[in-house]
Amino acid sequence: MASGTALVYDEEMMSYQLLWDDPECAIEVPERLSSSFKRLQDYHLVNRCVRVPVREATEEEITLVHSPEYLDVVKSTQTMDLEELKETSEKYTAAYFHKNSYRCAKLSLGGTLQLVDAVMSGDVQNGMALIRPPGHHSQRSASNGFCVFNNVAVAAEYAKSKYKVQRILIVDWDVHHGQGIQYIFEDDPSVLYFSWHRYEHGSFWPNLRESDYDSVGKGRGTGFNINLPWNQTGMGNADYIAAFFHVLLPLAFEFNPELVLVSAGYDSGIGDPEGHMRATPECFSHLTHMLMHLAGGKLCMILEGGYHLRSLSESVSMTVRTLLRDPVPRLSGEMTPCYSALESIQNTRHAHSPYWKCLLHDETRLVEEISTIGLKALEPLHVDASAVDEFLENHMKKILHPTPPITTLVVAPVENTLNLPAGVQLEESTVTPEQARQAISVFNPDELNKNLLNSVSKMLPALEKLVNRKTRNCITCSPNASLSAAVAVRQVLALGSERVFCIIIGDVDMKPELTSDGKTLCLTISGDKMPEEAQSQYQTFLKWKEGSKVEQGPHEGSSFFYALLRFLLPLAYSYQPDLIILTVASNRSIGTKDVALLTSLLQGLADGAVLAVVPETEKEIIEVLSNVLVNCISMSFGPYIPPAKESIGSLTQEPTAMQSKWRMLQCLAKLEDY
Repeated sequence: MASGTALVYDEEMMSYQLLWDDPECAIEVPERLSSSFKRLQDYHLVNRCVRVPVREATEEEITLVHSPEYLDVVKSTQTMDLEELKETSEKYTAAYFHKNSYRCAKLSLGGTLQLVDAVMSGDVQNGMALIRPPGHHSQRSASNGFCVFNNVAVAAEYAKSKYKVQRILIVDWDVHHGQGIQYIFEDDPSVLYFSWHRYEHGSFWPNLRESDYDSVGKGRGTGFNINLPWNQTGMGNADYIAAFFHVLLPLAFEFNPELVLVSAGYDSGIGDPEGHMRATPECFSHLTHMLMHLAGGKLCMILEGGYHLRSLSESVSMTVRTLLRDPVPRLSGEMTPCYSALESIQNTRHAHSPYWKCLLHDETRLVEEISTIGLKALEPLHVDASAVDEFLENHMKKILHPTPPITTLVVAPVENTLNLPAGVQLEESTVTPEQARQAISVFNPDELNKNLLNSVSKMLPALEKLVNRKTRNCITCSPNASLSAAVAVRQVLALGSERVFCIIIGDVDMKPELTSDGKTLCLTISGDKMPEEAQSQYQTFLKWKEGSKVEQGPHEGSSFFYALLRFLLPLAYSYQPDLIILTVASNRSIGTKDVALLTSLLQGLADGAVLAVVPETEKEIIEVLSNVLVNCISMSFGPYIPPAKESIGSLTQEPTAMQSKWRMLQCLAKLEDY
């Protein structure tokens, strides 16, 4: 099984620069690479990666996408003088050539293909290509937007040709629309292309009508081109996360890609002079973490834009940390998408609802009177680079914490017969039998058998390690999972946790002791039995069935990601817990792979502090969750299958009932209720 993270970098790609006065192109500087690499070194990330050397792309590889005539033009720049270089550059839009442009463009593309080879051959699981020049604007016969060869587009064609990949997802999170990729694949159903971009009703570069939400592809590729236009600046963490939950990820899971390529442009981050957006560096950790659950983890990050050097380098570093499976830092800021973002999300969902099964269940609405229409186009904002530097210096210190010395701690039965992966540590510490008795008797004084006392006596020290970040996560095997979970909630609150998200999967007789002050939020996922007590802001229920067959084989699909992305994860990200307690009952209504997907995605919250409480008889799920939590596996979750009708009904009601408090659910509501 593949493991490891590749890093592609070569300082020779800095050996070209703008040679004349051109304010439009002046921001694309060699230091974009060197500052990013230096920050990776500062965080000691370079030595943890597998270094993959660059090579020159061949002409045959270049012409997988580009015309021979355009290739000849780029080749000819090697022998041009300054005036000829300038004259050639002016034939294109926002482009410039240097006598080393051709060499660097071949290295940039060749490095990208080296990364694809490393991932597809199984030498590594994922990787990052720090390359220059970028590529997503370049077209078949034209340089555009600092781009010479379209690195990501060629990489997709290369993967299809060499590795027979049939479904490729391209995620373009650069702040500019990658129109070059769109033009190349707009009639190709084997490539799903997603781009969010600053648009402002066409007033922002590249000023194209086809960058709007209703450009969905052509011919056989109709429905496979997803544009999410931002009609105002200032989009932040909540807007980007909402776009992933409610637009990209549902379609991506249904598409079921075999490879994910990311046009990783960081001009969508805070402080960038082009984007004027507000996403902080850890946002890119969360986006990366989510994408790692597609294509069995085969994920290639290819650098595009990013023009504030500190913001760029911090965001690149956060991306690589996540690829290396370090804990994902908590998101800063309130998790409330702005009104303009909600309009764009709803219109994009509406435009694609005829083409995707996962959108058929929703009453998508077209926002015809967009709130920003008619407003004067925003003037370019002054970005105080030094103020952003100072902010990021302090911000990174706040969000980055030492990695816990233990990744996964397991409380196992005395006679441990579990097949646990390397890196899992068994809890050996215990409290006294009397302390365990006291913890249990608060809930059920009659349930004091030897096995339960033994489990709780080990669980209590494990919980202290979890709350104090001595371990990243924990699994407790218990003869009574619901009772152990109730004890755990009470204990972690006593230890100082401020917000605990409790998820109960299955029908259980005992629920945790909940509070009404917001310190606990409880979600029960049940197949049949729904509780009689009324719902509240901090207690909710989801009736969910996969159908007659619960357990999934290796190639069978699932519909549970629909519930995850539509309701459960938006709720969790709105709440922003300190700790997550997941209770898995034996009579659960979702399969083992679905529980694994849920558990893995939840690691994006609470710095990864997850406690899974599992019946000790459920040996398979204990072993699967151990592998998920210690980050040894990247599961393939299979194609989308439609959920049961009753599940859709429940899922329609719950977000409506809770959207006024939990704003990440607002994307599915009437905007007049916002």
